[in-house]
Amino acid sequence: MPFNRGSSRRTVLKGAGAAGLAALAGCTGDGNGGNGNGNGGNGGNGGNGESGETYEVGYGDYQTTISESDFPDELYIYCVQTGWSNWDAIMEQFQDRYGVPLHDDQRSSGEAVTHIRSNAQNPTHSAYNGGYSFGIEVMDDGFLTPYKPANWDAVPEELKTEDGQLTSTRQMTTAVTYRPDVYEERGVEPPETWEDLKHPDIAQDLAFTPPHTANGLASALSVNNAYGGDLDNVDPLIEYHEEIEEHGADFRRNVEGDFTSGEISTVIEYDYTGLNLKYNVDELDEDQVDIAILPGPNGEAGAMNVPYGFGLLEGAPNPDTAKLFMDFVLSLEGQELFFDAYVRPIRADELDQPEEFPDQSEYDEAEFALDQLELVERQDEIIDEIMDRTPLPGAQ
Repeated sequence: MPFNRGSSRRTVLKGAGAAGLAALAGCTGDGNGGNGNGNGGNGGNGGNGESGETYEVGYGDYQTTISESDFPDELYIYCVQTGWSNWDAIMEQFQDRYGVPLHDDQRSSGEAVTHIRSNAQNPTHSAYNGGYSFGIEVMDDGFLTPYKPANWDAVPEELKTEDGQLTSTRQMTTAVTYRPDVYEERGVEPPETWEDLKHPDIAQDLAFTPPHTANGLASALSVNNAYGGDLDNVDPLIEYHEEIEEHGADFRRNVEGDFTSGEISTVIEYDYTGLNLKYNVDELDEDQVDIAILPGPNGEAGAMNVPYGFGLLEGAPNPDTAKLFMDFVLSLEGQELFFDAYVRPIRADELDQPEEFPDQSEYDEAEFALDQLELVERQDEIIDEIMDRTPLPGAQ
């Protein structure tokens, strides 16, 4: 699980973001708010608001008025956690504005799906948040209910469901983050393709995240695609793992912490990971971190683009407060907070992209996307096969 980072160095918000949130805030009500509903095991007793202020939330037919008197003492949303996607800042801004703290939900997308299934009869969280393909699993299991957040119309059609059960909020691309100072000491060149990572002096402390996480699965499928594999054939990935395992490569959950401490010099995760480590982590100088978007050895696409999103859970506690949070995340201010940590928000076209991102030509050369519906039909068996067959330690 990603470690807890300090505050972002990139803190300037655009005026458009503040204006967008002002529109979200709504108007003062008559103080007659509804009954609190903060039960269901999520720590809320309902009614932490005293004024009865009301807010307009939702898009189109889903627009409704909610009352502050219904706010819980704490809001539970899956995978909204410190140390990942700049949720720290989003959680803080939401609490400052509405007085509702977010539970620090330190789990992966796959773990969220398992927890939702295990607690189907007594939901503890208000909404799913995580990898989009894992969200489709939750939707197919019947655990989501339709809700279109404010600004739902700004999300690309292919990155949301027509009925409002699942909406993308951001996206990331598989990348290689490495320590150029360590590479120079070892006399190895920066990687230009996935083949270069097989060098013994790189593979000796190369780390992937486990395949049951959204980013770990994306990393695995990126390598697989780079060597000619597809969803029906992960042999190229397993062969790649076999070649690097003999030099010391492994799976780790705390890849970023180990990278910062110097225990490892190369991590496979997302572009967000490397950019945030380079520009937002005080323990590292900027020149100690570089990021590469890699193709395969013969120019094959080797960098999977992965959408992340959320959906309101059926029968879950505190649905109105969850709607307010979902609206906040899709507001321009919420979207800008993703960019502060170099996560590409789903409304990126409406904002100024940080100059620190790799050149667009690198993405154009190596990036690819999979059909999310096809992926979700296959991902459980693919994850199981990778975990059964990989020789790299730490997959579980």
